[in-house]
Amino acid sequence: MIAVLSGGTGTPKLLWGLKEIYDDFFVVVNTAEDVWVSGNKICPDIDSVIYALSESIDTETWWGIADDTFTTHERLKSLGFDEGMRIGDLDRATHILRSELLRKGKSLLQAIRILKNSFGIKQEIFPMCNEEVSTLIETNEGLMHFQNFWVGRKGEPEVSKIIFNGIEKARMPEEVKDLLKQCDSVVIGPSNPITSIGPIISVKGYVEVLKRKRVVAVSPIIGNKPVSGPAAKFMRALGYEVSPAGVAEVYRDFIDVLVIDERDADYEIEFAEVTKTDTIMKEKGDAVRLANFLLDIL
Repeated sequence: MIAVLSGGTGTPKLLWGLKEIYDDFFVVVNTAEDVWVSGNKICPDIDSVIYALSESIDTETWWGIADDTFTTHERLKSLGFDEGMRIGDLDRATHILRSELLRKGKSLLQAIRILKNSFGIKQEIFPMCNEEVSTLIETNEGLMHFQNFWVGRKGEPEVSKIIFNGIEKARMPEEVKDLLKQCDSVVIGPSNPITSIGPIISVKGYVEVLKRKRVVAVSPIIGNKPVSGPAAKFMRALGYEVSPAGVAEVYRDFIDVLVIDERDADYEIEFAEVTKTDTIMKEKGDAVRLANFLLDIL
């Protein structure tokens, strides 16, 4: 059994391919970018994993549901209410069901299990914790939630600090702890190492477990640029080099193998093996190829 640590975009693409060739895995997902909008809890990274594994994700944007409509969102705008992010009608149904389950006393883990079962997904998908954790970005325009920084301000403000608010109270769910103990290996997908994977490994207990596992991480950085997202700005803010070597440094305490792109320079890292392949995933065949490469390593 393999555990996969996931944020949004990069790792859901990998999971899209992995599920075609291998069944015995579970996913632990970042929840520090979750936010309440229009009375409903949005879990962007969780939902991207659900939609990728259920073949319903919009493969143009890698968020939301394919061929969704935005009637409710546009109607709210016409009434003078700006939600702050563009939410599709089908996607909103996911948020409504999850929020109703939470309001009825279900934990986040329980709500996600009900949702993923409704989508016909057999693999387990877990939140990193049940407690509320929020990624806050300290910028030259003040402190803001990750979603305000990335969606509202399009990642433009200068960044000086990243805060995982509530992380000290977060705990690894027992269900996750049990499966992590049983699994043979852990894959860290090509998600932002600071704000996608960073919150997961900041929850008490994860690093200790990962130190005892074979951990293979895929770099989301090629050269000195991320494949997508604001990883470069966040890595610089925390003093990490924007490079595959910088990614490895984030995971220094537990990484065994770093997979970098074949177009990248050669790296020697004293605490991890480095191997190369084509890590760009534009089509499902690309994701299957990368998944096969990772399985061969494991």
